[in-house]
Amino acid sequence: MTTSSTGNRLLRRKEVESRTGKSRSAIYDGIRKGTFPAPVPIGGKSVAWLEEEVESWIANCVAARATQRKQ
Repeated sequence: MTTSSTGNRLLRRKEVESRTGKSRSAIYDGIRKGTFPAPVPIGGKSVAWLEEEVESWIANCVAARATQRKQ
């Protein structure tokens, strides 16, 4: 895991899997469908996700659950 100059922490795939409970294939399926944040290239074939975007995705899932319960 690395930190950019703007303070946005970058998460590698294993960390994203751990935080979201999603498998590798589910993450990339979500990216293709536009329902999960896309990674950013960090050099060569390596990619990482912005922690802020992953945390926002998690928060949206929680909010959606709360909305469904109210209906």
